[in-house]
Amino acid sequence: MAHRTSLKYTDEMRSYIWDRYQLGDSVKSIGRSFDRSSSSIHSQLARTGGIRPRERKRSPQVLSLTEREEISRGLVSGLSIRTISAQLDRAPSTVSREVKRNGGSHSYRATSADQNAWDRSERPKVCKLVQNRPLCRKVEVKLRRKWSPEQIAGWLKIEYPGDEWNQVSHETIYRSLFIQARGAFKKELQACLRSKRSIRRAKTSTLKDDGLGGMPNAVSIRERPASVEDRAVPGLCDVSPYGTT
Repeated sequence: MAHRTSLKYTDEMRSYIWDRYQLGDSVKSIGRSFDRSSSSIHSQLARTGGIRPRERKRSPQVLSLTEREEISRGLVSGLSIRTISAQLDRAPSTVSREVKRNGGSHSYRATSADQNAWDRSERPKVCKLVQNRPLCRKVEVKLRRKWSPEQIAGWLKIEYPGDEWNQVSHETIYRSLFIQARGAFKKELQACLRSKRSIRRAKTSTLKDDGLGGMPNAVSIRERPASVEDRAVPGLCDVSPYGTT
């Protein structure tokens, strides 16, 4: 068997994988597009539990790279924080914090400061089920009783009407189950789901591409011979509108 070189998936390739997966294609059929096994595709999807990561975007309120370059040039020129902030139309406290957290006025570099800000923004937000442990335990009890996340979310709305702190959507439950980095549930709870899957599956998914879900060696109805139309149907030829002949 020929040895295949390892494949490093680019952002464009990962986007293609997620597009296909969300359309319902199986990991096996996606793998064929890259001449790779289904396990190779599964490992890409399993990192986030089969749930597509949200595209990262910078908030328009944060400092841009251009503004950071202006700060760097101003510091080199010996300008004060207030002068630089006035030129950028930013609060002096914003510029002051930016400079302090990135090495001070003598060590500040725009490119590294911008990358540090991007890295800090990647830190995951605390999940609601981690913040509200009593709610998390209620959900866990229901999961162990084989309740679906949809049933649990509906029950919480009835049990705690108008109390959003003690309610959680079924999507949050799914994400907390499949994305272990959230720290809400243990991985063993995935087995309580009816699907028994280790990653989230798209609603449009199908197994037909893998040869499953159909009748083996089935012949299309369009390919039946014309003589079939003249065949007598058993049990009907002896029946008349006026009774049995």
